[in-house]
This record gives sequence, C-alpha cells and structure tokens, in this order.
Amino acid sequence: MDDTNNEDQMNRGLTSRHVSMIALGGTIGTGLFLGAGNSIATAGPAIVLIYIIVGAFMFWMMRALGELILSDPNNPTFINYIEKYLGKRAGYVMGWTYWIGWITIAMSELTAVGVYMKFWFPNVPSWIFEIGFLLILFGLNIVTVSAFGETEYWFSMIKIIAIVAMIATGIIMAIAHTHTVEGATSITNLWSHGLVAHHGHHLLAAFQMVFFAFLGIEFVGMTAAEAKDPNNTIPKAINSIIIRILIFYVGALLAIMTIQPWTAYNADQSPFVQVFSGIGITAAAGIINFVVLTAAASSLNSSIFTTGRMLFALATPGTKLAKLNRRQLPINAISLSATLVALTVVVHFVFPGDAFQLITSVASAAFVVMYMMLVWTHVKYRQSDDYKAGQKLFKMPGAPVSNYVTLIFMAGIFVILLTQKATMWPTLIAITWYLIMIIISMRKFKK
Repeated sequence: MDDTNNEDQMNRGLTSRHVSMIALGGTIGTGLFLGAGNSIATAGPAIVLIYIIVGAFMFWMMRALGELILSDPNNPTFINYIEKYLGKRAGYVMGWTYWIGWITIAMSELTAVGVYMKFWFPNVPSWIFEIGFLLILFGLNIVTVSAFGETEYWFSMIKIIAIVAMIATGIIMAIAHTHTVEGATSITNLWSHGLVAHHGHHLLAAFQMVFFAFLGIEFVGMTAAEAKDPNNTIPKAINSIIIRILIFYVGALLAIMTIQPWTAYNADQSPFVQVFSGIGITAAAGIINFVVLTAAASSLNSSIFTTGRMLFALATPGTKLAKLNRRQLPINAISLSATLVALTVVVHFVFPGDAFQLITSVASAAFVVMYMMLVWTHVKYRQSDDYKAGQKLFKMPGAPVSNYVTLIFMAGIFVILLTQKATMWPTLIAITWYLIMIIISMRKFKK
C-alpha cells in the first residue's frame, strides 16, 4: 500500500523549545569542545574578541535569513528564497551544493562516532557503532518531526550542561584562588602572559578557525516549514543567537583561560579535558568524550533532517522523492540520503586513510559562498515587490548597509581560506565545484 500522498505541506511538529534548542545546537559543536585548544594557541586571549566579531556578522546573516523566512514560512528550505530572488540557476547550484555538503558532513560525523566509541570499546569494529547510530537516528527522523526535535533538544542540553559546568568551575576557582599545576586561578591569567599569541602573526588563521566553528548556524532555517507558529519561534531563536554566543563561546573561553594561563594549553588536546584533568577530575577524558560523542550524534541527526528536506525540495514535482508520507514527512528523500551516508562504512574499506577531512574542508569552504548568497538574496528581496507589498516582519537591522558590510566580511574570510596553506587546496576544489555546477545549471536552464 502506498504510504505517500499528494500533500505538499509538512507537519508543523516543532515547538518553540525545539526550534530554540536546534538553533543552539547549530552553534555549539566539536569546534568548541575539541577545536578551542587550537584556537587559543593560535590567537591567545584575542580569540575572545574574534569570536565576538565573527559572531556579530553571523548574527546579521541570520537576521537576513530570518526576514526571508517570515516573508513566506511555508517554503521547505531556504534554498527556495535563493531560487525565487536570484533565479533557478542560483537555486540549483546552491541547493545541490548544500545537499552534498551536508551528506559529507554526515559521513564525517558518522566516522567520528565510531572513533569516539572506540574510547570505551577498543576491540569492537567501528562500523558496528556507525551503522547502529545511523539506524537509531534514521528511525527517529521517520517517526515524526517532533521525535527529531525532542532528540535534538536533549543533545543540545548535554552540550549546554558541559559548558555551564566549565563556566561555573572557572568562577568558583577564581573566587577561591584555587591552585592548579600552572599556579593560582585568577582573572589576571587572561593578560599576564600577553593578549595576543605569536605577536598577532596568526590572527587571520584564527578568523578562519572561528568561522568554521559557526558552520551549521543556518540550520534553524531548515525548520521553518515544520515549526509551530514560525512567526514567533523563528525570531525568538535567531535573536537569542547573539546571547548564546556571548554566554557559551565567550564565557567558556574566558573560564578556560582564567583557570590556567592560555600558554598552558596544548593545541592538540581539548582544553575541557586539560582543565578538568588539571583540577583532579580523573574521569575528565571520559566525560568530554561523551560530550563530543553527543555533539557528533547531534550533527548527524541534523544532517539526516537537512539532507532529507533538501532532496525533497530539489526533486522534480510528481516523483517519489517529492512526495510526503501520511505523517507529512519526506520519507523517500530521507531514506535515500541516509543510505548515501551509510556508504561511509564502504568508503572506510576502500580508502582507509582520512579522506573525509579533505572532503569536509571542501564543503566548509563552499558554505562561505552559501552564506554570501543568503545575504545577497535578502538584498534582492528588499528590492522586490514582495517586500514593498508585504508585512515587513522581523526586519534585518541596518539593511542594506549591514548586508554589504557582512558580504565584505565574508568575502574576506574566503580570501583568508584561499591564502592560508592549510585551506588553500580545499578552497580551490570548492571553486572548481562551483564552476562545474554553474556550467551544468546553464545547460539545464537555457534562456
């Protein structure tokens, strides 16, 4: 019996607390829990200012996206706005780029799940955990959209608890002047060893690292068509992003560098592990391993959700991929996307090296262009009859000046990616991808 219908409206099963936590989950991940050590070593205490600067521009980008969403919250993905205001070619290129980008991210996160589980079960093959996690999350994604929202809610809650614990630890130790192996915990640790690492020679690289930490922040834009009362939940989620940045990212980094001088941290190890180990919590490595496992599972969960909705939006109307089931979920698109992610296990056997690192770096470079296109789409929307005749909900502050400033900043990030040794080749590959997709789109959509 066919489990599909012709309805094209997805089920609005995501509540305000789901959407808020999804937005939060999109900004907190392994970039903080594992990558902060490298960021601190690269920039020193100046990394806090860099997070604030990058966070401000990401907030502007999200406000542009939020205004687009509320202009028509029934669109299944934000790619629909790019297609509407920049043309079918732009929508085609960005849509497939976003889909394949999240597929590779999902494969990378699935690989990470296997690695993290090896911490506790070193003798069990990684592929067993990878397939097991994928099946569980796939099952949750095809039950109801609220099941996905509830899972993501608790994944995000675990990350928040870990960060709050770090901040609370820093405050308590600073007040009590607790001693670690590096000396007394004090706010003066923030500047007593200098405010900038390496005399500022690596600050540009730090901007690139912090920008990557924010990748996925746009994910809340994929939830609008399935959110209850999007006119209320979307603005609330986006407006709280800047507060979350200050509290969770900046707060955690300040706590880390207060407990111990920033010069004491090893760039190759999680600063969370180093802090908790330094104050005598012997199970620190296990606790942080659980948190980063949660972060990887959260990203994998989001990837299944995103790739399913993206493929549904890209599919030709009337085909199986463009249909919803009785629960108003794009079941066929979710299933195909999850199947491709499952090929991770096969790739491990064919390419035993770390092939995903290069692929995900390419996807990350491609996302910078994606964010620029979102901001430019908002500029074109403001110039359209839709804006002139619309209700003008949730207006982006400072537009269009804020649009152009954000575009200049993101173009600067792209130049940094292109000129830094570690990211030059992935960025060149991303440029090649875009050129190929543009050629395909030109042939597909001939004027």
